[in-house]
Amino acid sequence: MANKNIYTGTGRRKTSVARVTLTPGKGKITINGHDVEEYFTDKLLVLNLCQPLEVTKTKDMFDITVKVKGGGLSGQAGATRLGITRALLAFDATTPSDSENSFRKILKVEGFITRDARKKERKKPGLKKARRAPQFSKR
Repeated sequence: MANKNIYTGTGRRKTSVARVTLTPGKGKITINGHDVEEYFTDKLLVLNLCQPLEVTKTKDMFDITVKVKGGGLSGQAGATRLGITRALLAFDATTPSDSENSFRKILKVEGFITRDARKKERKKPGLKKARRAPQFSKR
C-alpha cells in the first residue's frame, strides 16, 4: 500500500537524472545521503534547486530526499530542480490548473516546468570537437 503523503518526481538535465521524493517535514534536503550544503558546495546551485520551493512558499513544508546520478554538479542541480517541480505538481494535483494559486500556473510563469533539453553536441569525424576544425597550416 502506497503512502498518500509521499510525492515523487523525476528530473533530467544534460546527462543527469534525479529521483526526488517529497515527504511532510521541516524542510531538510538530503541528496545521495548527504546534506544539500555538503553535496553542492556552490551556494548558487543550492539557490537554483530551491527556487520552486520558494516560489510556491513550501520551503518548510517538506523533507526532500534526492537520488541523483550522472553528469556534473550543474546538471545534477538542474535535474533536481525539475524533479522538485514535478513532485510539487503531484502534491498540488487536486487544485484546478486554471485557478490563480495553483502551483502549475505559478511554476509555469517562472519557467520551471519546461525541461532544459540542451545537451553536448556529438563530435564529428575529422574535427577536434563538435565544430572545432584542426588548425590550418599553409605549408
